[in-house]
Amino acid sequence: MIGGLYYINNEHNISLGTIVEFIVYVNMLTFPVSAIGLTASMVQRAAASQKRLNEFLDIEPEVRDNNSATDVQLNGNVKFEHVTFTYPDTGIEALKDFNLQINKGEKVAITGRTGSGKSTIAQLLLRMYNVEKGQISMDDVAIDNIKLSTLRSQISYVPQDVFLFSDTVENNIRFGIPNAKKDAVIEAAQIAGVDKEIEGFANGYETLIGERGVTLSGGQKQRISIARALIKDPALIIFDDCLSAVDAKTEKEIMGRLNKYLTDKTAIIITHRVFSLLNFDRIIVLDDGKIVEQGTHAELMKIEGGFYSKLYSQQQGTD
Repeated sequence: MIGGLYYINNEHNISLGTIVEFIVYVNMLTFPVSAIGLTASMVQRAAASQKRLNEFLDIEPEVRDNNSATDVQLNGNVKFEHVTFTYPDTGIEALKDFNLQINKGEKVAITGRTGSGKSTIAQLLLRMYNVEKGQISMDDVAIDNIKLSTLRSQISYVPQDVFLFSDTVENNIRFGIPNAKKDAVIEAAQIAGVDKEIEGFANGYETLIGERGVTLSGGQKQRISIARALIKDPALIIFDDCLSAVDAKTEKEIMGRLNKYLTDKTAIIITHRVFSLLNFDRIIVLDDGKIVEQGTHAELMKIEGGFYSKLYSQQQGTD
């Protein structure tokens, strides 16, 4: 305004070009000053975020390799001896003086009420936690004397909550074995009963799926996760209620294919559905962290008023 008045009144030798020059310089100066404030704000936010990241990165894992841990080739023999375990974050005692032996090639189903300790068995076998009392051994070697990387690479685990990556179907299946051939991927999908649905996708096995598999149904995600576990060709495979999102007919078909695939492998199937357990070598019934019944389907059905026979009758009626 002052420059304009000087120009109108022809004072101080102010020309129109001087005013334009002044305004340009002011604009050039204003942006860097405002950028300093913006940068300072971004630095403060980044520092707060990095502090939270550092807290996470600095956490020392409680489960780690012992000095005596070695590489062991697993055959699939599993043994729980007087195992007691309490979850450290909740204080819930999941297993109480638990004893179980599973031999190589045996197909064992574990069933029971919610909260009876079924999933805890899988977590302890993978050494997600260390046991408080007792011992878990695989092929007569204490589990804490086996290197974690060796242990987990030889076990396939299909959890209840499946996680799929934002990648192709094929790469999601071969996640554990990055160099697996396409034929192995297709074979794993066939055994898991999801091959026909994959072939029906727009780009087949090259179809991109969203983070956590948002573009797939619950049953498709579970079966792709099963295929991912099968392609590893493990000594021990654990299914943790991984067919809860498929219907009874599809589950029966998948279990039939799995029975052939698991002929020489040790398998632990954790499930609430008992009508699919007819062909298992042994069925373990848990309640409150203890084994209350065990045997084949025929043996357990003979127990009058037993937990398993009641559960079977209820589910047969419902289905």
